[in-house]
Amino acid sequence: MISVIIPTENSEVDLVHALAALVPAAAEGVVREVIIVDGGSTDNTDKVADAAGCTFVTHEGPRSARLAYGAKIAKRGDWLLFLQPETLLESGWHHEVQAFIERASRTPKGPKTAAAFRLRYEAFGMGARLSEKIASVRSQLLGMPYGNQGLLISRQFYQTLGGHRPLPDLEDLDIAKRIGRGRMVFLRAAAVLSGEPGDEAASSGLRPALARFAIGALRLPASVAVKLHG
Repeated sequence: MISVIIPTENSEVDLVHALAALVPAAAEGVVREVIIVDGGSTDNTDKVADAAGCTFVTHEGPRSARLAYGAKIAKRGDWLLFLQPETLLESGWHHEVQAFIERASRTPKGPKTAAAFRLRYEAFGMGARLSEKIASVRSQLLGMPYGNQGLLISRQFYQTLGGHRPLPDLEDLDIAKRIGRGRMVFLRAAAVLSGEPGDEAASSGLRPALARFAIGALRLPASVAVKLHG
């Protein structure tokens, strides 16, 4: 049913947890294959992928190129699930995904619908809960989840959209913009991120934040916003 594609680069520790969350779905036949597209890791990312029975390939270029290549070589799933290695899907996620896919197969517009997960942080405290709420409002209003929320999309729809464009960054918002708000569904199941949300915001910087705002709120093309990103 699903081919999972994960772009990695020195992602050994994160990948262990991300793959563990996929095991129940694989056991029930929801996940048919997991493809790790690596950008040149020097740690044990390849060994982790091999131990988990994943397909491990290397591909040069930015993350967008690795995502597109993973989709190209995926063979066993009619649906593609793009995940970041730091994204840990919460227990039971595959039941909701399976229900979503079955519902999509019964409706005329279903195959041209995509889905993303709700963002949740492992951190305790009001700061993490506030960040989750802001992420939820942003996603619902703009219909543009970030890459760490995952993206579930039918292979046919992905190919119709032209897949991930070869951008140096912001490929997550670029493809979400082309999907469109009316064709994006947000699942109840969460994509869980470790660490503090404040650390993530601080590391992103002002220029990347402005670039993402330009794509999401101002609806500028990603190719233009990338120049703002720097």
